[in-house]
Amino acid sequence: MSLTGRERRILGEIEQALELEDPDMARRVAAINKIETGSDAGAYRERMQSWAGAHIWLIALLGVIAVLLLVLGVITA
Repeated sequence: MSLTGRERRILGEIEQALELEDPDMARRVAAINKIETGSDAGAYRERMQSWAGAHIWLIALLGVIAVLLLVLGVITA
C-alpha cells in the first residue's frame, strides 16, 4: 500500500525535524532502514560471517557444554 502525497510530505517533515533535533538517532534510524531494505544486508552478512568464523571454537565449545549439561540432567533425573 503506497502513501499519499500528503502522507509522504508529513513523513518528510518529521524526518527533517528528527535530523535537526537528534542527528545521532537519525543516523541510527537510517542504518536500520538500510539493513531492512537490503541495501546494506551484504555488508552486515559479511561482518556476521567474519565474527562467527573468528569465534567458531567458542561457539562449538558452548554447544558441547550445552549437550553435556543436557545429558547430565537426563542421567541424574
